Amino acid sequence: MKKLLFLSLALTAALYLFGRQQSTNYEITPEQKLRMAAVLIESYYVENVNSDSIVDQAIIAMLETLDPHSQYSTPEETAEFSQPLEGKFSGIGIQFSMVEDTVYVIQPTAGGPSEKVGIRPGDRIISCNDTVIAGQKLKNSGIIKVLRGPKGTVANLKIKRLGTDGLIEFRVVRDDIPIYSVDAAYMVTDEVGFISIIRFGETTAQEVHDAVNRLSRQGMKHLIVDLSGNGGGYLGAAYDIASLFLNPGDPVVFTRGLHVPDSYFNVETRSDINVDRLVVMVDQYSASASEIFSGAMQDNDRGLVVGRRTFGKGLVQRPFPFPDGSMIRLTTSRYYTPTGRCIQKPYTRGQGDDYQLDMLNRYNSGELWHADSIKVDTTEVYYTLRNHRTVYGGGGIIPDVFVPVDTSYTSHYYRDLIARGTLNKFTLNYIEQHRKQLRKQYPDEDALAANFEVSQEMLQELITVAETDEIPYNEEEFNTSRPLITAVIKGLMLRDLYENGTYVRATNPLNKDFNAALELITDPERYNALLQGKN
Repeated sequence: MKKLLFLSLALTAALYLFGRQQSTNYEITPEQKLRMAAVLIESYYVENVNSDSIVDQAIIAMLETLDPHSQYSTPEETAEFSQPLEGKFSGIGIQFSMVEDTVYVIQPTAGGPSEKVGIRPGDRIISCNDTVIAGQKLKNSGIIKVLRGPKGTVANLKIKRLGTDGLIEFRVVRDDIPIYSVDAAYMVTDEVGFISIIRFGETTAQEVHDAVNRLSRQGMKHLIVDLSGNGGGYLGAAYDIASLFLNPGDPVVFTRGLHVPDSYFNVETRSDINVDRLVVMVDQYSASASEIFSGAMQDNDRGLVVGRRTFGKGLVQRPFPFPDGSMIRLTTSRYYTPTGRCIQKPYTRGQGDDYQLDMLNRYNSGELWHADSIKVDTTEVYYTLRNHRTVYGGGGIIPDVFVPVDTSYTSHYYRDLIARGTLNKFTLNYIEQHRKQLRKQYPDEDALAANFEVSQEMLQELITVAETDEIPYNEEEFNTSRPLITAVIKGLMLRDLYENGTYVRATNPLNKDFNAALELITDPERYNALLQGKN
């Protein structure tokens, strides 16, 4: 069958070439040109070629002329595509994006090996063990093969980080990657609850529903939802979670495209959840489904958004599988918030590099530190549905309360403690030596979170361990980072000792975004004034 097809194509190409000799006005369709090009390469190229590879590269090149998110995946890549939302595997625990020849970390998996050693969104992976990744133009499947591996094996990574000279070395011990959505759920005060959602997957809505009900039984009246660093996931999950807090008939999101009908997603049923004031935390890495949820809360005047302008990923990809298992995820429409704001940030077709540099441009422009540096498109003015507050389009969700990036507790000394795994190693050793005593003294996470204090003896032991790891003690930098070091130790203990323990429960008190959200939600006068559009 394949030979007959190639023979047919070859005859077509021959007829075309003959026609060219007879006339210079011979018309040809784009489809015919593609078929003929494949046959000509197969039949006449100076060396043997892999036809499958040529076709794959042609599809990839075509998609690159469209938008930053339309993608082609091989059968192997397609099989692994949905694992971060549905399955379980062993590896270093990151979501990544391949841009040209560079691997960018989208976000480390919460509780995973990479997060534990301090790898951040935006980091670029240069090499893993003896394999250079940067500049090699590897396929996603090739990168996954290098980064994943059996539990307990080591991945020595060299990372390039924005604003840092040279490369940072990380020692990551591969582990089973936890796949869950609600990373934290606890009572901050007698009436204020906190939930951290790290992805939007198949079970997210049920996890959120269960967590909110559990907190409500503990007396929660007001809720902080943390979507910081949440890169998104399933649209259905964002819709279902929004439906927990909105009323029947309220709009959540709609999609619009040239070749597909508009789709409107409105709340259908009343939720059994009862929450009064609602604050949503976002940052520059909150994307896609996170923007759908936060945009719906803002546009419906259901809650206030705190943090920094979100990523601006509002293109809808529809999967088109091929019989061989490969797949094209083609952008077919755009997401719009209930007021009609397009979530997608601007891009130029075929200029993927410029699009990927957006975060660097935000960094250089000062947007991460100053609200007046946010590029607001004053031609994209919209008004919220109930209180008619002014909101702006132009890509991403601009928060109601801006919070600058906080670097108060960071230092080179702290960075090295994290990057080399020293802080994590020290904490794990301490837990192993005192596990029975700790579990007896602190029977649940509430007890440890409220009562455990990192002692001076522990910190001195950490300094000694660091010196054996060739991290020289720096008193000034240690004192700068001391509050963060103690919070991280406590957070790691919570995560290790208790099934439902949460790292952020210990670190939130140092988080400016969290403190701004807590200050807002516990001040009903200010909260209501902002919700009414009165600054």
